[in-house]
Order: sequence, then structure tokens, then C-alpha cells
Amino acid sequence: MSAVQTSPTYQPDHLGAGYEQATLHFPDDFEGPVTATLIRKKAGTPVKKAVLYIHGFIDYFFQTEMAEQFNQHGFDFYALDLRKYGRSILPHQKYYNLRDISEYDAEIDQALEIIAAEGHDAVLLCGHSTGGLTTTLYAAHHPNHPLIKALWANSPFYDFNMNPIKRKFGVPQLSRIGKLFPDLQFPSELNKWYTASLHQDLKGEWDFSLDWKKTKYPMVRLSFVTAIHEAQKEIHRGVKIDVPVLVMHSHQTKNPRKWSKDAQSSDVILGVKDIQKYAKKIHGDVTLQSIHNGLHDLVLSEKTVRDTVYQQLFSWLAAKGL
Repeated sequence: MSAVQTSPTYQPDHLGAGYEQATLHFPDDFEGPVTATLIRKKAGTPVKKAVLYIHGFIDYFFQTEMAEQFNQHGFDFYALDLRKYGRSILPHQKYYNLRDISEYDAEIDQALEIIAAEGHDAVLLCGHSTGGLTTTLYAAHHPNHPLIKALWANSPFYDFNMNPIKRKFGVPQLSRIGKLFPDLQFPSELNKWYTASLHQDLKGEWDFSLDWKKTKYPMVRLSFVTAIHEAQKEIHRGVKIDVPVLVMHSHQTKNPRKWSKDAQSSDVILGVKDIQKYAKKIHGDVTLQSIHNGLHDLVLSEKTVRDTVYQQLFSWLAAKGL
């Protein structure tokens, strides 16, 4: 593990007033030098509670409304752009490239050390999609962590969304091949309407970088399949988490081939039944919450839906003493 950098130098972030970012440095990996980026937005008054948010695949942090909701409810907000994503991509790196999901532990470790050094004694760890898988395993692997007091998983990537035959036979085979040939590529099968349903210049309401959150990603490296498959196998066996867990998901999954209202009222990336199935295998204090008409990233749903997300989230946090 690298030496922890507990006093980073913050610079203004492109998201605007109150948003700051700091670059975190790590030992070289299989591609060379590695950095991650810690973004923060502090509440209006000093607080002891904080949030650490981890984004999903083909993603980065831009969800300012979520950060400001947490600020209004008495939390300082922190997010990571993981190595090889968003603000953290370096010229020699391939986007989103990893061999094992535990590679991200280094930046989570360091972010939590910084959050503690900045005066916090309670953290809500939260993640979306692949970030939900990552944070679930991080919480399971760090029982009795002095800072982590709860986990919020927003549409966590607990299984591949594909037909049962492909999932049972195809994914394990691709995972095995990926250990030998990590840079081989395979069709991603991601629904083409997801990013379009979000971006203000397409069919949505949000402003974000289409370089960092792409409209299309037709091919995925087998190393990613391997890393996710190995992580999901642990979830499927059942993990134990010693803090309260809230798992949220849309009420339905759809896979529209043409543009339709389904793209703006469904999870078009993951299977909600898979999320439910494997969330129930987590041993501990686990709450499942279905969000009617939610998108894959629930906090990017239409306003009445995300208002429900925040109402349910903050009610749950209050009930758990946060």
C-alpha cells in the first residue's frame, strides 16, 4: 500500500463554486504511473459526517444535485474519480482498464484517511453500479472500520444482465480467457440509449463530458469481465457487512432497441431482479428499496423520481442514526 497522503492540495474543480479536487498518487501498475482524483464539496457549516461516493463503469463524478442534497442534510460530500476514469485518466492509460476490482482499494483507503484527517468521524460509503459492487465488497472486507457507518448501493452491479445461458456458461469462459489475454475485446451489449437518455444535448437534462461518460462503448476488455466476474462470485456466495446497508434499484428493467419512454423510466443496464436476489444474500441489516420509474443511476431520474430517492435515503439514514 502506498504512503497515505492525508493533507492533499485542493484546486478549484470545473463543477463550480464550492467544488474542489485533489490528485492522489499511487505506485505504478501494469500500465505505468497511476493517479486518482478526490473531489469534495463541504457543507455550509462544520460537520462531522461525510459521504464518500464511487461512480460506475464508463462514468465519473458530475452529480452536483446529489452532492448538494447531502450538504443540505449535514454531510460534507466527497467523491472519487477512480484511476483511469474522468479527471484521473492519464495519456498513457486505456480508459477504465483494470485487472482486479481490489485495485480500487488504494484510492478508497486514501480517501477515507483524508476524510478522517479533515475532522470527520462518520462516513456513508456509497456507490453506483460497478461502484456499488466495489463499495459492497470494500465494506465486507473492512469490518469494524472506524469511519464507515453505513452503505448505500445505487443499482449495484451484482450480476451481468444477459440471458441465463450466456450468464451461466459464457461469462465464466470469457473470465478465464481474460486472465490469459486481458486486452482482448468482446461486445459490451450495453444499451445505446442510456447516455442519450441523460445528456442535455441528446434526450436528457444533465450536463456532463461525453469523453468521460461516452454515448457508445461497443467493446469491453476481457480483463474487465474477469475482474467483475470474480467480484460477483463473492457477492453470490454471500458477504457479511456489519453496518446498515440500503440497496436501491428501479422497479423495472427494459432493453429498448428504439427510443421510447422506457429509456427514461427503467434500468436499461442491469436486471433489477438480479440486484434484489443478491442483495438478499448479504448478511446483516439490509434494506431494499424499489424506486418507481427510476433510471439506472437513480439520482439522474426525472425530478419527481429523484425526489423520492432522496426522501427515502435521508429517512433511512435518520432511522439508522446518521
